[in-house]
Amino acid sequence: MIEGNAGAAAGAGTGGDPRLDALRAEVEKIIAEAQIGARRAQRRAKLWHAMYLSLGFPAAVLAGISGAAGLASAGARVPAAILALLSAGFSAGSTFLRSDARHMTNLRRRYAWQNLETRARLVLAYDAYEGPERLHTALLVLHELRTTVPSSALILSEQQGPYQLPTTGQTPPAVQPTTPPPGPGA
Repeated sequence: MIEGNAGAAAGAGTGGDPRLDALRAEVEKIIAEAQIGARRAQRRAKLWHAMYLSLGFPAAVLAGISGAAGLASAGARVPAAILALLSAGFSAGSTFLRSDARHMTNLRRRYAWQNLETRARLVLAYDAYEGPERLHTALLVLHELRTTVPSSALILSEQQGPYQLPTTGQTPPAVQPTTPPPGPGA
């Protein structure tokens, strides 16, 4: 994929300038890393979405069935209780894993990686032909953008917000929820 486009860009108009070729190779590495990162984030998002559905849907269905069974007759109390316990287990598992938050986290990461890849491709398409100085500057910007791709741990901690333990004899301070900055494409 990138070999055809980037290879054509690298071979066209270089004039044999090794600095320009080295800078283009760095941009191509960023493109490859961004593609891999986006694919991984997409796979993880799919996994967590499937986990969210596979735990949440049965919990809702079992809760409804257990309520109906419990109200149907006095003899159905034990099966209704078992179904209610299963429903509670699925619900607790879903809450514990926070698969909905992990799904959104990985979607944000995918969009960030895709944004980086797009920017890198634009650098190859334009800045590579403007000379090594311009390409070097654009590469520095790409590296800065690369450092802004969020990690899963950072996004999850942002979603939880700060928590402070109250000291003895004092009322706990009001916890202000933090809103994460809008991700790429938001």
